[in-house]
Amino acid sequence: MGNDLIDKNYTRYVILLTLNPGKTLDEPLIREHVRHLRKLDRLGKLVMCGPFGNYKGGMVIIEAEGMEEAMQWAEQDPFVKSGAENYEIRTWEISCEENNHLGMG
Repeated sequence: MGNDLIDKNYTRYVILLTLNPGKTLDEPLIREHVRHLRKLDRLGKLVMCGPFGNYKGGMVIIEAEGMEEAMQWAEQDPFVKSGAENYEIRTWEISCEENNHLGMG
């Protein structure tokens, strides 16, 4: 699948957050994290987010101009800044009827 078939409007960035060994998340830190998420939402960057039910961590899906911006947002997350969690970013190409399933439909 060629990248020319993938319109930027269909690209999102998935920030996978994982709790570091020996670390915990206390209420003040969680509230800081929520403020960060609200800022992303106010700026129109937040697509969806939430913790995993069976895994110590969570996921934040954002819109960004590119990987560099996505990394900047991830590194500003209080969970990451505090050292409680680490992150991994994945580029997510949305397949839908509107883009003919990334040109393969």
